[in-house]
Amino acid sequence: MVTQSLVIRFFAPVEANSINALLTTIDQSLTAGAKKVVLLISSPGGTVFHGLSAYNFLKGIPAEVVTHNFGSVDSIGVVLYCAGSRRLSVPHARFLLHGVSAGFQQNERLEEQQLEERLKALQIVSRQQLSEFE
Repeated sequence: MVTQSLVIRFFAPVEANSINALLTTIDQSLTAGAKKVVLLISSPGGTVFHGLSAYNFLKGIPAEVVTHNFGSVDSIGVVLYCAGSRRLSVPHARFLLHGVSAGFQQNERLEEQQLEERLKALQIVSRQQLSEFE
C-alpha cells in the first residue's frame, strides 16, 4: 500500500549528512507515490550551501510541502522552514534570524577582486533570504 503523506522529523543541524539523508528519504517516498511531505523541524542551523540546496529541492518537488517548527528553527534552518507552501508553528517556537557572514582562514590573504567576489556572494544569499519574507 502506498502512503500518500510522508512525515519526517528533522531535528538536526543543516549539514551534508542530514540534508543528504533528508533528500534521499523524500526522493524515495516520491518514487513510491507520496503526494505530501510534512517536515517537522527543530534545527540549530548549519551551512548555507546545504540549506539552499534543500530549499530548492523542496520547492521543485511534485508534492505539497508543509513545514512545522516544533521548537527552535535557527539560521539557515529558517530558509528550510520557508520551503513549505504551508508553514505551521507551535505557540512557543523560536526563530533565529541573523545576517549573512563569511569566515576566513587564519592568515588568509585576499586581493581586492577576491573580496569583491565574496561580498557579491554574501549579498546574493542575503537577498534570497529577504525575498522569502516578502
